[in-house]
Parts: sequence; C-alpha cells; structure tokens
Amino acid sequence: MRRGRREPLANRSRVDVLKAEIQEIVDRETRAWDTRDVDLLLTVFHPDMVWPWPRTPRSHDPMEWVLEWGRYDAERWGRGWRELFETHELVRNERETRKIEVSREGDGAFAVVDIDTVWRDADGNESRWKGRVCKVYSKVGGEWKMTMHTGVLEYP
Repeated sequence: MRRGRREPLANRSRVDVLKAEIQEIVDRETRAWDTRDVDLLLTVFHPDMVWPWPRTPRSHDPMEWVLEWGRYDAERWGRGWRELFETHELVRNERETRKIEVSREGDGAFAVVDIDTVWRDADGNESRWKGRVCKVYSKVGGEWKMTMHTGVLEYP
C-alpha cells in the first residue's frame, strides 16, 4: 500500500482521497525518521497528542502500558528526538501500511502500520522496534494531525 503508483485525485472517490491524505502523513513521518529530521517529524503531531508505550512488544494489555513523555510538547519531544538522532545510527526503518480506516464524517482516521526499525548506539548496542502500531488522526482546520499512537506490539 505504501509508495505505490497513484491515480490522479480527480479519478478517486472521497474515501480514496482521504486515505491518500493519511498515507501521505504516514509517509512523511517515515521520511522524517529516515532523514533524522526532527522538524519534519514534529509536523505530524496534534497539540493534544499522547503516545502510550507497552512495557514490552507482547504487552497487549493496556494495564501494562506507560507514558514516557506525557502530552505533546514540541520543545520537549523535539529535544528527545534530537538526542536519539545524535546518539544513535538508524540501521533499518522498514514500514508497511496494512490498513487505513477513515470515519464516515471524514474527520477521523487510523492507520495500521507494521514496522521494523533498528537503532544502534556508539557502543554497538541495538534497540529494535518491531511489530504493529496504530496511528490515530484527527482532521483539524483542514489538516490531519496525529492524536494518538500505540507503541509497538507484536502479533502472532
């Protein structure tokens, strides 16, 4: 579904256009990770964004989840991403959009994305984000923004 040949917008249904808009923001986020571009990454987040993380990729029960950074704050989150980008090499960042669902009203959506991302620090230690995530979006002022994102979970 990601980065394929796309037909002109004029030939698409309303739902297809909305799904393409969601795919664009998923691709923009991926591009930000690939290029280690903090400013681009921050463009996808809604000011009320919250990002819960499971303690492990097998922590499917939200009772086991944590909030590492609290509600979105561009300065704090940007500082955290800059630190990651400055201290780690991006070894791999494979992402595949599996599903995009848009509300009937056209103002809410989510994308299910399988990811396999590996970061390596200066000592050679690797951190792997592998599994499935759900990215939740709201259309605000004519622009899609991410309001919530599950941490990476493994599914059988």
